[in-house]
Amino acid sequence: MRHLLNPLDFTVEEIDELLEVAGDIEKNPSKYAHVCDGKKLATCFYEPSTRTRLSFEAAMLNLGGSVLGFSSADSSSAAKGESIADTIRVISCYADICAMRHPKEGSALVASMNSGIPVINAGDGGHQHPTQTLTDLLTIHSLKGRLDGLTVGLCGDLKFGRTVHSLINALVRYPNIKFVLISPPELCVPEYIREDVLKANNVEFKELGNLDEALPELDILYMTRVQKERFFNEEDYIRLKDCYILTPKKMKLAKPDMYVLHPLPRVNEISVEVDKDPRAAYFRQAQYGVYVRMALIMKLLEVKAPC
Repeated sequence: MRHLLNPLDFTVEEIDELLEVAGDIEKNPSKYAHVCDGKKLATCFYEPSTRTRLSFEAAMLNLGGSVLGFSSADSSSAAKGESIADTIRVISCYADICAMRHPKEGSALVASMNSGIPVINAGDGGHQHPTQTLTDLLTIHSLKGRLDGLTVGLCGDLKFGRTVHSLINALVRYPNIKFVLISPPELCVPEYIREDVLKANNVEFKELGNLDEALPELDILYMTRVQKERFFNEEDYIRLKDCYILTPKKMKLAKPDMYVLHPLPRVNEISVEVDKDPRAAYFRQAQYGVYVRMALIMKLLEVKAPC
C-alpha cells in the first residue's frame, strides 16, 4: 500500500507515467468511466476548499466510484476532540482511499501511519500540496510540451505558499530548470527551500522584488495569492496583499508563448482583464486537476488503465 504525502514520493519515471495516463484520460474519458466501479473515496477536509475537494470528488465519480466525507472540521468528530489517528482508522473501515486536507503540517503523515487505506495529502498547512503539484506539472507539460529547459517565475507569497514549495521540489528533478522568485522580502521563500532544495541541487535561481523586471525572460509565470489565513496579524496582511498584481499592461512585457498559472482561488493578484489573454491558463489548469487526480486514484488503488 502506498500513500502520496509529498511530490518526492514518486520517482520522475512514475510521475511521467502518471502524466501519460492523465493525458490519455483527457483524450478518452469514456474509456475510464467504470475502472473504479464499487470503490469509495473519502474526502476528509478539515479546512475550506473548492477546487481540490470537488476535483477529487469529480475524479472518483468520473472513474465510476463513489464519494463520502466531510468538508470542515466542525462537521466531523474533530469538533469533539477526536484525533487524526482515530479518524483515519474509522475511515479505513468505510472507504478504499482517502484524500485529506488539514491546517497542521505533518497531519497527512500521521494519518498514513495509522491508516488501512492509501492516504493522499490534499494540503497540510503551509507544507506540501502534492496533487496541486501534479496538476501544475500536467498543465506545464500540456502547454509547453516538456518539463525541462524552462524558466519558471514564482510570484507572490513564496513563504507560506505550499503549492510553491511543492512545485519547486518537483521541478528541480528535471534538467535545466531555472527559477525567478518574485516577492517582497517578508514573503520570500523559506531558508530550507533556498538552501536544501535549490542550492543543494545546483539549480539556477534569482530573487527579485519587481514583477516587471522578471516577465520578459519567463516561460511560465506561477502567480499566488497573499494568504490572509497564514498571517499572524491583519496589519501585515493588509500592507502586503496588493504588492504584485498582474495586468494586461504587464502581460505586454512577456513572451508570446509565456503561460500564466495560478492554483486558485484568485483574489485580486490577477486582473480579470487578463482572463481574455490566451496565455492565461489557470482555468484550464483546474480542469487538468481532475485528469491527474483520476490517474493518481487509479495508481494508488492499483487499477490498471484499460487497453
